[in-house]
Amino acid sequence: MSLQTAPSDSAEHRANRPEDVQALEADARLRDDIRLLGRILGDTVRDQEGADVFDLVERIRQTSIRFHRDEDRLARRELEQILDSMSTSETVRIVRAFSYFSHLANIAEDQNNIRQMRARSAGKSSGVLAETLAHARDAGIGPDQLRSFFKSALVSPVLTAHPTEVRRKSTMDREMKVAGLLDRRERVALTAEEADASDEQLRREVLTLWQTNLLRRTKLTVLDEVANGLSFYDYTFLREVPRLVNALEDRLEEGGEQAASELASFLRMGSWIGGDRDGNPFVTADVMRGTLRLQSSRVMQFYLEELHVLGSELSIAAHLADVSEELRNLAERSPDTSPHRSGEPYRLAVSGIYARLTATAEKLAVEITRRPVGKGAPYASVKELQADLDVLHRSLISNNARVIARGRLRLLRRAVDCFGFHLARLDIRQNSAVHERTIAELMDAANPGMSYLALGEEARISLLTNELRSTRALVSPFVKYSDETMGELNVFHAAAEAHAMFGSDAIPQCIISMCKGMSDMLEVAVLLKEVGLVHPSGRSAINIVPLFETIEDLQASSGIMDRMLSLHDYRRLVDSRGSVQEVMLGYSDSNKDGGFVTSGWELYKAEINLVEVFERHHVRLRLFHGRGGSVGRGGGPSYDAIIAQPGGAVNGQIRITEQGEIISSKYSNAEVGRNNLEILAAATLEASLLHPRQSAPRREYLTAMDELSNLAFKAYRGLVYETDGFVDYFWSSTVINEIATLNIGSRPASRKKTRAIEDLRAIPWVFSWAQCRLMLPGWYGFGSAVEQWIAEHPDKGMPFLKELYREWPFFRMLLSNMDMVLAKSSIAIASRYAELVPDEALREKIFGRIRREWHSCIETLLDIMGQDRLLQGNPLLERSVRHRFPYLDPLNHVQVELLKEHRAQNPDEQVLRGIQLTINGISAGLRNTG
Repeated sequence: MSLQTAPSDSAEHRANRPEDVQALEADARLRDDIRLLGRILGDTVRDQEGADVFDLVERIRQTSIRFHRDEDRLARRELEQILDSMSTSETVRIVRAFSYFSHLANIAEDQNNIRQMRARSAGKSSGVLAETLAHARDAGIGPDQLRSFFKSALVSPVLTAHPTEVRRKSTMDREMKVAGLLDRRERVALTAEEADASDEQLRREVLTLWQTNLLRRTKLTVLDEVANGLSFYDYTFLREVPRLVNALEDRLEEGGEQAASELASFLRMGSWIGGDRDGNPFVTADVMRGTLRLQSSRVMQFYLEELHVLGSELSIAAHLADVSEELRNLAERSPDTSPHRSGEPYRLAVSGIYARLTATAEKLAVEITRRPVGKGAPYASVKELQADLDVLHRSLISNNARVIARGRLRLLRRAVDCFGFHLARLDIRQNSAVHERTIAELMDAANPGMSYLALGEEARISLLTNELRSTRALVSPFVKYSDETMGELNVFHAAAEAHAMFGSDAIPQCIISMCKGMSDMLEVAVLLKEVGLVHPSGRSAINIVPLFETIEDLQASSGIMDRMLSLHDYRRLVDSRGSVQEVMLGYSDSNKDGGFVTSGWELYKAEINLVEVFERHHVRLRLFHGRGGSVGRGGGPSYDAIIAQPGGAVNGQIRITEQGEIISSKYSNAEVGRNNLEILAAATLEASLLHPRQSAPRREYLTAMDELSNLAFKAYRGLVYETDGFVDYFWSSTVINEIATLNIGSRPASRKKTRAIEDLRAIPWVFSWAQCRLMLPGWYGFGSAVEQWIAEHPDKGMPFLKELYREWPFFRMLLSNMDMVLAKSSIAIASRYAELVPDEALREKIFGRIRREWHSCIETLLDIMGQDRLLQGNPLLERSVRHRFPYLDPLNHVQVELLKEHRAQNPDEQVLRGIQLTINGISAGLRNTG
């Protein structure tokens, strides 16, 4: 059994350029890796399940390849007959085999990407960040200007627990072992004995993977999600974030004098895991406290381990090298009385730091496994720890040991600066409706006869503004409040405790989901005042961040922020935060609300308008982009997305969510993780300093996009929200019900217990369309919009749209993302899912519209992009997608048949398990879910 990924002969004959030859060499090595893993998996299936199952898998695989390669209709019928004739037990085995094919192919592809990334970095550029710095140099931007830029810059990937990662951590761990073995074979010249041992270890890992549950048997708790998220700090962040900043610092000093001060740590990790309460009743004050302790425990353990090794490394003897007076003083205060270290001041100093850090962990009530050699006083703040580490640094530098100072000590000092005692900046988030109910209960209790909910917006603004100035408490100890209100107050109290324990960076943002007006923001300010995080004098210890999510809210966002920044009492809070106001933009819900085209366009317009408003108020705008993993939820290449932002929208600071399966694909491997962090930093630098404001699109571009958006919006809304029976069609033709049975997250799939599309979360919405291979949220409405626009503008027509694509990064990114989504879709497979709709008339009416729009969209997209086929401009991805289809299609076919069985009330538990396994396998094959 092997996974064939051979390029066509014609491609080989065409490849005579150096880059083509390099691509073919990479393809050959990828093919070798996939064949190796496929052969091992095939042997495993034969050994574990028997020759009959192995032969069946091979028949299905070869028949599916024949159908896709030659479009052999007989092969399709043969494939369907094989799949339909299998028992449920056989089906589950086949599904597992094909699912693991996809997982192992992903590993081989990832290793191939690393191989190519390493080859590019071996050249002059050494990575995307180095290239961007070179461009800055060419543009006349010197090292001092760049240091000044990074001093106020912020690049912050924010990990969330959105439930789109279908793999268990146990499975991911095994896959990482396989990847590590492939990587070693690539880098090390193995002896014959070592090669045999490597093969055996690969077989061991694949067999363990085969015998490991693909599916979780129990539902994840929030703290399980926290623990899973923290594993990526071990894999990547704890070491690669400091290394990246230090490497950048070195590049800025190349060919010049050393800077007077160190480069600012502009790269900061953020998290929602354990702080995001929007629609998740399991995130409580106690869970948030537990989250902060787990985060602190992870970073404290890291510091202690690094100090332990550092102590062994700094064996510098006082009689062989000079030390500074402050280092001697630090060593003398050490509780380490070992005679073996009496003449080694650096080791004594490190022992003292170690003892104090252990005492700090004890004070913060966080778990650590290491114990000190003596007692020390806990650090009052992270600045005290930094001061002690700086003593070591200065002593080494002043005594001609710079090369030692630049080793482990430098990385540790940078890590402490990046992560503090809190590790990641935890955001707290809640829906505006919950804040509204909480404030209503508090206000009505404090003002008998009042009905806060009956007040209009202006009356609420006035009342809340007065409350912000008041020095009295709104909460009374003599009133019994509802459980919901007490729960919200407890969370805010826990946030205040976190500031006192871990510092203000532990929880720097309070995000308001579904923010629709000024009162939504003022309500949060009043609640924060109740716990001391906002002071009546106009000071705030936390950023109040509105999240604008729907099309209507995006359109209103600039007007809301204009009034907020004009409101004296709120403006004082902003000024107390350094005159920086963060605004979060929601990609997922705006897409579900208005479709892919309109969502992207309204987000772009909102940014243009917000930039103008903030410049007028002399406040720095920081945008927080709530992007999902899939294109239907705002996903796509991060670099392109940042570069395509309108002028002034980045301005040196950006935060971006990293969700679900995207976290593991980007950050499970340290080398890949470092590259992705570099991409964020490079794009932020380029968008801020190298894109002049005058590059704003021409007015006629904006007008055309407005018209296209309106037409696409009408088509999308017409289908999803205005077509009778669409809700029934959606719930019947997708796996939406069955997705809810997967234990992939702690959060419910819907905000309310209804079937309405409005109440459904964006993740299961997109996830469902991906499984049936329609990917509808990533393209629907574009084709008919273009056709109608051309009919209304015959004077401009297609040449003008081609100009838009050629000249405007935003439009180019929009179409590039659609190109990728449509390439993964299959209207033939989707038609099988449409057959699940029992009402034949409804099925024909809705699927007929979808099919016509799909064909129209592909035709217009290719015309504008000047392509003959999808992904023509991205041959690497094109090959990947094309070679996955033969392994995806059988899983889709089986899924449809199992859905029929399940919905016919088949009591066999294997049926539901089979469906869940197909969901896992299809997700792996598509490489994204929701």
